[in-house]
Amino acid sequence: MAKQKKTKVRKVKPQVLKGFRDYSPEEQIAREAMIGKLRKAVELMGFLPLQTPSLEFAETLLGPHYNEDSLAELFGFRGPDDVDMALRYEFTVSLARYVAGSPNLPLPFRRYQYGNVWRVDKPGPGRFREFMQFDIDIVGTVNLLADAEIIAAMVSVFEHLGVRRFIVRYSNRKILNGLIQYVGIPDEQGPDVMRIIDKLEKQGRENVLLELGEGRVDKSGDKIPGLHLTAKHIAEIEKFLEVASLSPDKQLLEAENMLGHIEAAQTGLDEIKQIQEILSSMKVDMAKTALDLTIVRGLGYYTGPVFETTLLDLPDYGSVFSGGRYDNLVERFLGRSIPGVGASIGIDRLLAALLNLGALQTIPATSQVLVTTMDRDRLPDYLGLLYELREAGIPCEIYSGDTKNLTKQIKYGDKAGIHFAVIAGSNEFESGTVTVKNLEAGRQKALQTTDREEWLKAEEIQETIPREKLVEYIKTSINT
Repeated sequence: MAKQKKTKVRKVKPQVLKGFRDYSPEEQIAREAMIGKLRKAVELMGFLPLQTPSLEFAETLLGPHYNEDSLAELFGFRGPDDVDMALRYEFTVSLARYVAGSPNLPLPFRRYQYGNVWRVDKPGPGRFREFMQFDIDIVGTVNLLADAEIIAAMVSVFEHLGVRRFIVRYSNRKILNGLIQYVGIPDEQGPDVMRIIDKLEKQGRENVLLELGEGRVDKSGDKIPGLHLTAKHIAEIEKFLEVASLSPDKQLLEAENMLGHIEAAQTGLDEIKQIQEILSSMKVDMAKTALDLTIVRGLGYYTGPVFETTLLDLPDYGSVFSGGRYDNLVERFLGRSIPGVGASIGIDRLLAALLNLGALQTIPATSQVLVTTMDRDRLPDYLGLLYELREAGIPCEIYSGDTKNLTKQIKYGDKAGIHFAVIAGSNEFESGTVTVKNLEAGRQKALQTTDREEWLKAEEIQETIPREKLVEYIKTSINT
């Protein structure tokens, strides 16, 4: 009989697309724990969960006049039914589409949403093409109470996360619009001026003034072109930057003295005062907020108050929770505007910051207990232990590998980061006892001693107890 020719299996390289990444169980457990705290904070303030599709019509994301070039700026493609579609790059457009398509939706609508978004950006350190955001928004009102509620939610979020040293800075885009008018800069050049002012915190005043003028050379030797404003224009902007460097109470007074005769600026300053009064009445810790007149954020996007959050112990992380008022929401869909205000968190940047601060701990396993199975004939007894632990609300698993070797099972539990191992054989079951090995205590003890005999004798490593005391013993040990 002829031998069959063995087909060679082509191996696939286990690689991830550029700009994408895996999240290990340890990282994902930490992310889920953080998201749980974020949800608790915003649900306490009445925000409702919303989930929208990852894919949207191309014209939903880009407008009706999109083309192949603009579609290529997203993860866009021709899909089923010969329809152009793309992965969402943020949540706000989908929120606008949802509001426009829900005529019976009670307004104001308070919603939160979290999930992945996708952007065709050049990947770099800490910069990915797929990442997670967490957004909060209040849609359908121009009442500044909504803006104050967003700031209050931002403060509440960090308090729920256990972060003490942070500051939510806020301003109003109308003030900067008034500054452009005051200085006498053409409207079309205003966005460029604001873009440079927005660099103040990172680049410093001297570099900002140079970019407003003839330009400068950065640390790498690259030439940064300037706007070539007149010396008079630059001097007026520098005067404003001086005002913005004052204490918060003096900022308002001096800004009003300088720009109060400009309607847009005065409106912005009045709105700041109203928000401050509301925050104070809401008993928000005002030490966690600060006026900063140089905040710009989203040049063509925000129309009023803007805000961003900085972690005082990690300033290099930049803003970790930012947003503002946008009063042109839904216009693309209804032909009229529905105002909104909101803020967004970059989940992965915030997670890295919290781990750095020690405000969040990584947990390698969801199981607290491993039930070992060294005597397969007693499987029903092991399953009985498993049932009792789970019924008591203790996350646990039974060893389901192929080996009967107890040492290898314990090594599995130790490597997996499980806290306790329950050990029992026929003798233990017949005598009504079980042994609980504290794997976490063993890991800590191993860091403190290189003497194996001393490690084995440590009382905190394992203990034999009556079987009926197992659940109580584990619960007590977890809580201590």
